[in-house]
Amino acid sequence: MHELSLTDRTLAALTAADLASEEVDLPLRARRREALTRFALVGADVIAVGISLLIVSAFSEAQFTWWLAVLAPCYVVLTKMAGLYDRDQFVLHKTTLDETPALVAVSAIFVLAIEAVQGLQFTGRSHPLLLWGTLVGALVVVRSFARFVVVRRSAPERLLVVGDAAATVLVKRKLAADPSLAATVVGRVSVQSAVAAPPDRLLGTVDELPAVLEEHRVERVIVAPTQEGGEDVVDIIRLATACGVRVAVLPRLLEVMGTSVVFDDLGGQVMLGMRGFGLSPSSRALKRIFDLIVATGLVIALAPVLLLIALAVKLSSSGPALFRQTRVGRDGDEFELLKFRTMVSDAEQRKHELLELNEAAPMFKIADDPRATPIGRFLRRRSLDELPQLFNVLRGDMSLVGPRPLITEEDRLFSGWQRRRYHVAPGMTGPWQILGSSRVPMSDMVTIDYLYCANWSLWLDAKILARTIPYVLSRRSPENLTTSR
Repeated sequence: MHELSLTDRTLAALTAADLASEEVDLPLRARRREALTRFALVGADVIAVGISLLIVSAFSEAQFTWWLAVLAPCYVVLTKMAGLYDRDQFVLHKTTLDETPALVAVSAIFVLAIEAVQGLQFTGRSHPLLLWGTLVGALVVVRSFARFVVVRRSAPERLLVVGDAAATVLVKRKLAADPSLAATVVGRVSVQSAVAAPPDRLLGTVDELPAVLEEHRVERVIVAPTQEGGEDVVDIIRLATACGVRVAVLPRLLEVMGTSVVFDDLGGQVMLGMRGFGLSPSSRALKRIFDLIVATGLVIALAPVLLLIALAVKLSSSGPALFRQTRVGRDGDEFELLKFRTMVSDAEQRKHELLELNEAAPMFKIADDPRATPIGRFLRRRSLDELPQLFNVLRGDMSLVGPRPLITEEDRLFSGWQRRRYHVAPGMTGPWQILGSSRVPMSDMVTIDYLYCANWSLWLDAKILARTIPYVLSRRSPENLTTSR
């Protein structure tokens, strides 16, 4: 007897009316959230256009006619054509930084349209570049605020994992590490029958997926293929889509190639083209130029702050103002990393007294290290102790953004593909920092660094730098827990 496929076995659980319709409605809460998001983004764009026109009029000779007000709807149409009102419904990580390149392009077209339409052109001198820059800045700020308001006023998105217990733990850990992901896991379903042990919340099997989605008001399904049930992924996606929920997939393949892939075509068959690992010579030069320009500017701007911190450290406790530690850098070469000293001068000698408090064996890390000085605790909480690393960047030992700089004891724990992270110079910040460096397991950190090296771009560095600032300023910024300082 022919064995029915997963789709044949489970689609029968859906009503004929649902299957006959071209699109099954999303859960009511999901529809309301998506409508609110679109409304907020449209309003943000109109406000940003108005703000940019007012700023250019106030600080230049340009004077805009009231007819320019009709161009705000035109900008909304351009943005809709670029898909910038629809992206949020398909992704879990909603951030304005990811869409900034598209905003730059749409804004350029909008400004050129203003310049081209003679009847609606500026009176007085034209300032297209000023308007362009002002518009992009206003869009980033106002759109970010709009998303923040929507997240605060909306209930967390309800997620269901299709996979094993390990996949569910992974998703929960990622959600906990990134507060911007406003979502909660209601449980999981397995591809095959399984027995769950607390705290694993198994809600059923894939055969029961339609009923589970309805009962638990699931809004998004995350499919995490396992080796045993990998052949059913396509059927699971089709089924979840037919049930009217959003679907995301955690493919194992992306663990080695990341997101920087190109869709290729082999006679109608889709292929994924993978870029080479690491930085090309031109990319390495571009990254170095970027580091030098930004680091030089920061050293000049922060010179008074650096001097005040050094003086405070020196006067608050005996010992030097700077702490020096050997780290492993690019190509496995060792270098001397600089930080402001945050511990008492005999911290290394007292290390053996605190072994029972160690939280990350075989490494030595303590969240509330008693060896830290009062000024040191403040510096670590705000990551201000890291500022001397700007001189490491200028010297070429480090980069502004890169893999986490490891001490020699940590370096010995890794081998094989894990050591490919040394293709790129270690960074003052990186993806591990914005995810909460003290909360990311070492095994995950190595994978995160590997994917950073595999997917590097200058825009990625700029995004990480921009996202580092709020994490450093906020109370949830993790203390940088390294070995004794």
